[in-house]
Amino acid sequence: MRKIRPGDPTWADVTPKADFLNRRQLMAGAGALALGSIAGPALAGLDAKPSKYSTDAKPNTLKQITSYNNFYEFGWGKTDPEQYAGQLVTDPWSVEIGGLVDKPGTYGLEDIVKPETLEQRIYRFRCVEAWSMVIPWVGFELADLLKRVGVQPSAKYVAFTTLYRPSQMPGQKQGGIDWPYIEGLRLDEAMNPLTILATGLYDEPMPNQNGAPIRLIVPWKYGFKSIKSIVKIELTDKQPPTTWNILAPNEYGFYANVNPTVDHPRWSQATERHIGAGLFGGRQKTLMFNGYGDEVASMYQGMDLRKFY
Repeated sequence: MRKIRPGDPTWADVTPKADFLNRRQLMAGAGALALGSIAGPALAGLDAKPSKYSTDAKPNTLKQITSYNNFYEFGWGKTDPEQYAGQLVTDPWSVEIGGLVDKPGTYGLEDIVKPETLEQRIYRFRCVEAWSMVIPWVGFELADLLKRVGVQPSAKYVAFTTLYRPSQMPGQKQGGIDWPYIEGLRLDEAMNPLTILATGLYDEPMPNQNGAPIRLIVPWKYGFKSIKSIVKIELTDKQPPTTWNILAPNEYGFYANVNPTVDHPRWSQATERHIGAGLFGGRQKTLMFNGYGDEVASMYQGMDLRKFY
């Protein structure tokens, strides 16, 4: 992990912003990035500071990040989110926070984001399908929000729910998943400083296809844990159900930590294909906890990670 020092380069130095954020190119033509509907008062003009938790790996391009992803609410294909997410209206937006908290309620996005100091978090991202990227998220630590609403002593888990709006999310009209999408973390995972709520990437508001306007990022876990377009957060004393664990419990465990020694039943997790590496880029070795072991391994000390996969 790279520790930021004065004078260290930011993502803008590593990957010139002008190469990827030309607004005229982004907004032109069919399939343009869905940025316009999310530039509300809470997210306009993101001003993020560098983070000591950023990796020094080169980020993927904005085009790669926004045109190749899984967001099944818009369809099962990798390009479906980019094609169909533009119709999603994300301003105004609110998140219901409840369960074992001192200050339950429905909070407007602006009330959630305004008190926070946004950071650039350049994280490795590993999909359970054995592909990877490096993504420059903008966000803040989930722990900060949970502390603000007051976590009660009996709370042990945090549950999350994605927006359910079939009129704007055509994938929700299809079968295969019992909508809305749900996910969960153990409380210590949620409070880890690596766990963030992201509201943007490349210093711009989060594109719709990547989970606008607010999504979870847990970089040491497979990507399906990082739930998108969050509308509900609930603190509970019981392990919450999660969408993929319900659909295929033998394939997708509750923890879903990146682990090269525990294969998916249908493919190996020992290596991964890095998006953007090119035709002859080959595969690279998968890192335990996606390379974040120093920060997170202690949470699983003594656990059988083949059982708690």
